[in-house]
Amino acid sequence: MTEGERRALEMVEASETGGRKLFGWQKTLVTVIAVAWCVYQMYAAQVGDIDTLTLRAIHLAFAFSLAYMVFPFRKTPGTPQTRVPWSDWVLGLLATGTAIYLIVQYPAIATVQGGVLTNVDVYIGSAMVILLLLAAWRTIGIAMPIVASVFMLYALTGPRGLIRGDLGPQLQLHAGQTWPQVVGQLFANTEGIFGTAIGVSAQIVFLFVLFGAIFDKLGAGDWFMNVAQGALGGFRGGPAKASVLSSALNGIISGSAVSNVVTGGNITIGTMKRVGYSAEKAGAIEVASSSNGQLMPPVMGAAAFIMTQNLNIEYRTLILAAAIPAFLCYGALLVVVHLEALKLGLKGLPKSELPRVRQTLLKGWYYLVPLGYLIGTLTINPEATPERVALNTIFMMIAMMFIQEVYFGRKHGLSVQQGLLDGGKKLIDAFEGGARSMIGIAIATAAAGIIVGIVTITGLGFGLADIVQLVSDGVRNLLLGVAGLIPGVDAGAVAGFGAILIVLMMAQLIALILGMGLPTTANYILMSALIVPIIAKIAGLDNSNPVQMLPVHMFVFYFGIMADSTPPVALAAFAAAAISGGNPVATGVQAFKYELRTALLAYMMFFNPQLLLIANNRLSGLAFGDAIFMIIFAFTGLVAFSAATMRFLHRKTNPLQALMLLVASFMLIIPSHILINLGAVALIALVYFWQKASSRREPPAAVPLAA
Repeated sequence: MTEGERRALEMVEASETGGRKLFGWQKTLVTVIAVAWCVYQMYAAQVGDIDTLTLRAIHLAFAFSLAYMVFPFRKTPGTPQTRVPWSDWVLGLLATGTAIYLIVQYPAIATVQGGVLTNVDVYIGSAMVILLLLAAWRTIGIAMPIVASVFMLYALTGPRGLIRGDLGPQLQLHAGQTWPQVVGQLFANTEGIFGTAIGVSAQIVFLFVLFGAIFDKLGAGDWFMNVAQGALGGFRGGPAKASVLSSALNGIISGSAVSNVVTGGNITIGTMKRVGYSAEKAGAIEVASSSNGQLMPPVMGAAAFIMTQNLNIEYRTLILAAAIPAFLCYGALLVVVHLEALKLGLKGLPKSELPRVRQTLLKGWYYLVPLGYLIGTLTINPEATPERVALNTIFMMIAMMFIQEVYFGRKHGLSVQQGLLDGGKKLIDAFEGGARSMIGIAIATAAAGIIVGIVTITGLGFGLADIVQLVSDGVRNLLLGVAGLIPGVDAGAVAGFGAILIVLMMAQLIALILGMGLPTTANYILMSALIVPIIAKIAGLDNSNPVQMLPVHMFVFYFGIMADSTPPVALAAFAAAAISGGNPVATGVQAFKYELRTALLAYMMFFNPQLLLIANNRLSGLAFGDAIFMIIFAFTGLVAFSAATMRFLHRKTNPLQALMLLVASFMLIIPSHILINLGAVALIALVYFWQKASSRREPPAAVPLAA
């Protein structure tokens, strides 16, 4: 392992699985707790009738205990901590104790006390809130604790709140809450910390993360990489294309951008640099590829599972709706890396150095069995719940792990007992890895519940909607006046479109800013609680209708994912730069440029819901022929947009050619009329043949390959 790969791995451990490298009995204790968490979650999925709040509180108790053990408060890059200090033992025990207290006391709170908290309940609840914010600071950074604290402060401020005073009609949107009222909202019901978000984490997300951990431990990740390298590595800029394909395949089983960077980047970044990509561009391609892994069904990250609860739809409906945009996104990224290769005059790797696709497929064909079962059952069987399908797949892979170790052990002269022992060790490693990956998700969803609970108790969302409505009305009135001066233009339609567009642009900016300090899941929870209802109100959508609301949720979800590659934070870019040796900020900036096509795709989905298979006012209602039509024009628009932003199609574009490509891509955002679509395609063709004619007259100078 190179120094860069080691630093990138440490970055993943510090951000996602905990930065401490414990030894002795402390390491054993972490392993025992992690395995116990996995066993409990599998048991809960198997029996299926555990009380809602009990399941969520036990889920948080496990997360608390591991968070304070493996996530240090002070990060020490290069010198990981090897023991748990006494202060973290105390904090971890207190945090876990608050969750256990609620499990024991909640029946009395709900029945005997009628939902009214005693002084002891308030003290314990207050301790949980504080310890949760400290745990979030450790696991996902300081942004979430700051945002949650501001929201709680807002709830306490008002004429009848803990912090008295009238802030005026523009700022005072509620009467104010006392601290016991806030604690009661956050601690003792399912509308705060133990709300929908952590419920989805406990019921569904854990099992899919565990599925990914076991599947990777089986060797599927390496197999995906070899298949991608063998299939695309020999083409122009082949290593970059292999990175895109392998990240798409890994995205099927993993929703983590940073770990995907390290898993695939250890191979792809080096080979990209070898054929001529700069360190920053090689890292940026890996970042863009890995970030988009969260878009790939069926495992789209925790946010996707929460989205199904918010929309009250089946998960199979969501993964079917998300499939076309995901393939479009990766298809457009392949175009981006191809244009980059053309721009730099790059070649592929020699075929003699690449894995043979046929042999590789035959060697790992059995990895497709659990994956095929998971995808097939989720998409075809409407009776199957996601958690039940994931659990069955986990059982299947556990059996495969032991069979694989025994089979290959026998081929190398090992006994059956040794093979079973090796399989058991791998399974424990997978359990521990899966549980440690869940710590940040569980803590993030619980902490996000603070914000959602405050929004509910204060009615903050309605106040924000009024403010945005003022901005939207101003834009609408301005456009009405301007468009009214142009003969033959529908001023109302133009003004309405402009008002919605300005709201979407504001939502995009908020998502990107929040994403600089929040993981995708927390970002989506905040956006769905605060911004999605506002977009729905301005656009005149029915908030309870999933057909109308799915494009809005997907819009904010896509921009939350883009935040992983948005400078200056862009943790995925720092991980890629650690491997490539490039500048992390420059890598993030370049990755953001590659990700611009994702932004256009988000707008396409909003204005053209047929890309989500929405038709005839129902989900999954689009006919196959119509879907093909939409895919072709949407992909053409993404290609034009990518060429415009990269300033290269057949050759480097001049400003007029880039403008023509941009206009064509915007024309294809809303495929309202076949003549407009064909006009956009003609505009792209005109630029291409214009450049081709120029190339014949003045061939571009050859660009020397990097050493």
